[in-house]
Parts: sequence; structure tokens; C-alpha cells
Amino acid sequence: MRHGNRRLDVVLILGAVALTLLPWYRIENGFFGAGWLAGFPLSTEAAPGLVQIFAHGRLWLAGALVLLLLAVTARGMTDPMRRGAVLAWTGAIGVLFLSLQGLAVGFSGWTWTVSDTLFGPLSNGQPAMGAGAVLSAIAFVLLFAFGLAERGVMKGDAFVVSAIALLVFLVAVFVFYPIGSMFIGSVQDFDGSFNAANFIRNIQDPSIWSLNCVIGAGRCGVAWRTLWLAIMTGLGSTLLGLAFALVATRTRFPFKKGLRLLTILPIITPPFVIGLALTLLFGRAGVVTQGLSELFGIEPGRWLYGLTGIWIAQVLSFTPISFLVLIGVVEGVSPSMEEASTTLRADRWRTFWRVSLPLMKPGLANAFLIGFIESMADFGNPLVLGGSHGVLSTEIFFAVVGSQNDPSRAAVLAMVLLAFTLSAFLAQRVWLSGKNFATVTGKGDSGSHIALPRGLSIGVHAVVIPWILFTLVIYGMILIGGFVKTWGLDNSLTLDHYVKAFSIGFENGIAWTGVAWNSFWTTMEIALISAPLTAAVGLLTAYIIVRQKFAGKNAFEFALMMSFAIPGTVIGVSYIMAFNLPPLEMTGSALILIACFVFRNMPVGVRGGIAAMSQLDKSLDEASLTLRANSFRTIRKVILPLLRPAITAALVYSFVRAITSISAVIFLVSAEYNMATSYIVGLVENGEYGVAIAYSSMLIVVMITVIAGFQLVVGERRLRRENRVAGLATATSSRQEKIA
Repeated sequence: MRHGNRRLDVVLILGAVALTLLPWYRIENGFFGAGWLAGFPLSTEAAPGLVQIFAHGRLWLAGALVLLLLAVTARGMTDPMRRGAVLAWTGAIGVLFLSLQGLAVGFSGWTWTVSDTLFGPLSNGQPAMGAGAVLSAIAFVLLFAFGLAERGVMKGDAFVVSAIALLVFLVAVFVFYPIGSMFIGSVQDFDGSFNAANFIRNIQDPSIWSLNCVIGAGRCGVAWRTLWLAIMTGLGSTLLGLAFALVATRTRFPFKKGLRLLTILPIITPPFVIGLALTLLFGRAGVVTQGLSELFGIEPGRWLYGLTGIWIAQVLSFTPISFLVLIGVVEGVSPSMEEASTTLRADRWRTFWRVSLPLMKPGLANAFLIGFIESMADFGNPLVLGGSHGVLSTEIFFAVVGSQNDPSRAAVLAMVLLAFTLSAFLAQRVWLSGKNFATVTGKGDSGSHIALPRGLSIGVHAVVIPWILFTLVIYGMILIGGFVKTWGLDNSLTLDHYVKAFSIGFENGIAWTGVAWNSFWTTMEIALISAPLTAAVGLLTAYIIVRQKFAGKNAFEFALMMSFAIPGTVIGVSYIMAFNLPPLEMTGSALILIACFVFRNMPVGVRGGIAAMSQLDKSLDEASLTLRANSFRTIRKVILPLLRPAITAALVYSFVRAITSISAVIFLVSAEYNMATSYIVGLVENGEYGVAIAYSSMLIVVMITVIAGFQLVVGERRLRRENRVAGLATATSSRQEKIA
């Protein structure tokens, strides 16, 4: 009771601070700049909620004050069930009220015609929510959670209920609200009024749905081109990833460590760099193209600039991800089942096709889904290699920032893209539902995997070895491209590109004079902030999913994982439409980039956390709770120390993705906060390929350093833990001998 009152007091104090000591509305020059203190608390821009109500005529904010006073009154109630009911209703109504007033009142008054009809015109409006409004919303969410805990929900565990409530609130704000805003934006005119004509015009546009290619009368619409490209990329990357996994686990290939390192490189490479390298090889001025022209008189062509070139670049980019998904699946097939098949006189071909391959179905489905969604969301490679063969991601970009300036068209194209990816996501879940692929049980399984059939072994080697050589050539082009003056015109060696990008001066101290330093440090700052937040949200969500049982758990997990199926391009467009105007205006700020990275990459942290936490016996939690530790202390003292490798993996993945992401970032950057990938796209558009490759090479070096540190830390911890167990076993054995 004492702890519950203490928690409630803290939340009530937060609510009071939000209304009396913080600016209620957004500070244009930035809250953390503290410039608003000069006009605090009486200026219209910096006034807290209480002053806004009584001094500036914004009487609609009085609802928040009344609800907070009601929660203070509930604090004194002695009946916990009654107090819980009042707190829960107060919190729920408070969140709903803040949301509705933020949406209903805009800069110049009511944003909804029905509000103007019911209540009459407003004398003034309101800008976007600021620190005070946001803190007040969080306080109401916590009041709602504490009220439910008082009434015995989740056995009265306030931490677990609060965590679930905050996660649902954040996902609603940063995933579902932007997607909903995008749907609404597709039927709005430039002035915000309802106009379905634009939606109908865009959804019926022949350039989207044309099937002329089927009858040989022209090119397919952009939707079918994108869908076909995604299917082919998903199939290509899955088959190649499976070939790599089989070579790495089922053969005596002598360079397995190098193979694993090579498969990591494309993951830590900016997404359009491979397209640039292909241009340096096969473009009209490329090495191979010019060589063939000189040797055989073959006229340089433009075959690379279209769906073929995009497909090659995407398969190169996404095969390593499929490999990382499939290698664990291939290794996880139980050797005893394969041995049982051979014992029953099945040959190696039949065993592989009838036993091993069917057990890999979940991994194959996941690998295809990842390749499919990544292809749909890919922006960099189609921008570099697409030419006149645009895909949905590039068409969306040009509809937003190009001469079209048609937000409705961008929203419709994003909806088509989202429909494709969600359909694939749901189809995969339906296909795998109700099927059991478990092969690892509690029984020992000391057998070894059977060798691949000879023909299959020759086939996978015939695919993997040329692909390895091709990948090495690609990265050789990336390395060399930064050291030549003008590729194809002047191939003399130079350091000018690196000097231009990363030069340093020493006049009156260190001066970062290179043109790339500003975006580089911004990228590092945003990545270092977003990575721990992504890991924390992902692991907390994993703890709730694995360790807690509550109504709606499956829907909760599905809603969180669904953000994985939303392409980055759709995220970027929806964030622009949702957060460019009140109630939450964040465009041009670092906050919108951080939110995008956290909720875009969160599902990977969730899945990694679920996998790691499922290996921890629940008796550890139960022992801690039995000793009267609460859930928060149990997580901090028991769970987290055992999840260090998973935490490190989530941090590194989030950090890498924040640096290399482009599909969503390209819509959200600003002059003040320009990320590395968008800056490199600008260099490519200006024809500065040398500087672009030099900058990309620097990012690759940074990523390799981070990955190497990650491998070192995880390896040391794993060995140390094994040594402790071995030492404990040895000590126990010695002690038993002495006793005997």
C-alpha cells in the first residue's frame, strides 16, 4: 500500500509539473535550447497549461486540470477497488481528451466542421503539443495503469501493467496514428478538406495498374513491376541464402570463416553503394563495358539501368540477411531424424527432399518474407539503377519532393505498397499456422548431419563460389572507386575525394572542414541515442510476451510485429503526413528520426529478446518474486545480466540500421539533421560519385569496427560463462572426492 501510494504521488507530481512548470505547446526553437525561459511563464508561446487556461483564453485545456484534480481526490480513498476504478477511468478519459482536443483544435481554430457547428467558432487556436502536454499524456497513461493494478490486473503488478499500457500507447502514436493519417491524407485536398476525387483519380491511374506488358503492348504499371521485382528478389535471395547456409554447415568448404564475414558486409553497407559499384562495372563507362567494347567491339548498352540491374543489386544486398536467417535453421534440423531416414534405406537425395528441406520451411518462409519486404522498401538501388523503370518507393519519393507535389498520390502509392507487404506477411503466418516444425527436444541428440547429395553439393558450390568472387569484385570497385579522379574518364589515383569529405584543420583548435563531417556526426549522434532506446523497448516487449499472460496477448504481439511488415518508404510518408501539423509536429527535428528508428527496428529486438528469454527457466523469476522482489527489480537483477549477448546484439543491429537506413530517412531529414545516407544520395544526384564512395567506405569501416567489437564482447562473455560452469563442476567433483 505504501509503495502504491508513493508511485501514485510521483505520477500526480508529474501531472502537476506538466500543467504548471513546463511549456504546454511546442517551442519552435527547441525545448532543450532553454531560450523559452526568457518568456516563461506569461508569454503565449512558453506559458504552461494553467496560464494558457486562465490568461490566454484556451479554456478547453481546463479538462486536463479537472481530471488531474479528480485523480488527487482519488488518492485519499481508502477502498482500493474504488480508488482503482476512479484512477483507471480518469487516466483513460484524460488520454482520450488530450487526443481529441489536439486533433480538433488547430492553428486557426476548429479543424472539424462539426465542432464549429456544435460549439461555435473559436477566437484563437493552438500550436502543436509541447513538453507539458506530452508529460501530461504520459501521466494519464500511468494513472490508468495504476488504477488497473489497484483492481488486481496482472496480480496487481503495477510495473507490468504500466509497461503494457505505455507500449500500447507508444505503438498507437508512432505506428497506427501515422498509418491512419496516411489513409486520411489520401482523400484530402491541399487545404485539408475532404476530397475523394484525388484518391479515385490516383487509384485508377493506368501508370499504376497497367497490364500492357502481358499482351506485349508496352510496360507494366509500377505496382506490378514492383511486385514482380519483389517476388524475384525474395526467391533469388532465399535460394542463394540457402546455398550459402548449406555450404557453411554441410560441406568441407575451406573458407567458412571468410564466407561468414563476406555475408556480413552487405548488411553494413549503405543500400545504394552496391548499385554504384555495379555502375562502375557495367555502366556505359564501366570497366567491363569498356573492356568488352575495346576487345570485341560490343556497343555499350543500358541493360543495367532497369529491373535487371535493380534485381542484381537487391539480391546482392539481401542474400546475406537470408543466409543469417537460414544458417540457424539448417543447423537446427535434428541429425537423428536424418539418420532414421537413412536407416530406413532412403538415399541422401530422398532424405534431403523429404526430411531435411520440409523442416526448413519456417526459415525459408521468413527469408522470403524478409527479401520480399526489403525489396519493396528499397529506395537506394532503384534510384541509382532504375532509370525510367521506377518502382513504388521511388515514385512515392518523387510524388512528395518532385515537381508533382501530390501528397494524395504519394499516400495512394504508399497504401498499395503497404497492401502488398501486409498480404505477404499474413500469407506467411497463415501458411505456417497449425504446423509443427520442432526437431529439438529435451532428449540428447549427438548425431551428425548427413552429407549433402553429391549432385546438390556440386550445384551449391557452383553457385556460391562464383557469387563470392562477384561480391569480392563489387567491393573491390567500392574500395577503388574512392581513389580515382573521375571513373571512366580519368582513372588516375587521388586522395581528393577523402580530403574533400573528411579533411581536418588545426587553426585555433580542431576544425572539421570536410563536407561530410556535419552529417557524419549527426548520424552518429542519432544512432547512439536510438540504439539503446530500440534495445530497451524490444527487450521489455519480449519480457512481457514471454513471461506474462493477459487478455489480448496475441493481438498485442501481432500489432508490434506488424510494424516489421511496413516498408520504410511507407513509414517515411506516413510520418510526414502525421507529424507535419498539430497535434504532434516533429518534422525537421531529431525526435522524428529517433522515433522512426526505434519503432521501425523494434520488431527485430523483440524477436531476439523472445529467443533469448525463452531459454531462461521461469524458476529464476519465480525465485526472485518469492523473495519479495518486484518485477522491475527481477528484470534488473536477474533477467538483464543473463541477456547481455542479446542486449549487445540488439544494440549493434539498431546502431547499424540507423546508419544505413535510407527508405524512411530520405523523407524525414532536414538541413539541420541530415543523415549520412541521404547526404550520399545528394552526392550521387550531383554526380560526385568519388566523394559518395569515399563517404560510404568510411561508414563501412565504422560498421566493421562495431561488429568486431560486438563479436569480441559476446565471445568473451560466452567463454567466461562456460569456464565458470566448468570450474564449478571441477570444484564440486574435488569436494566430493575429499568427502569420500
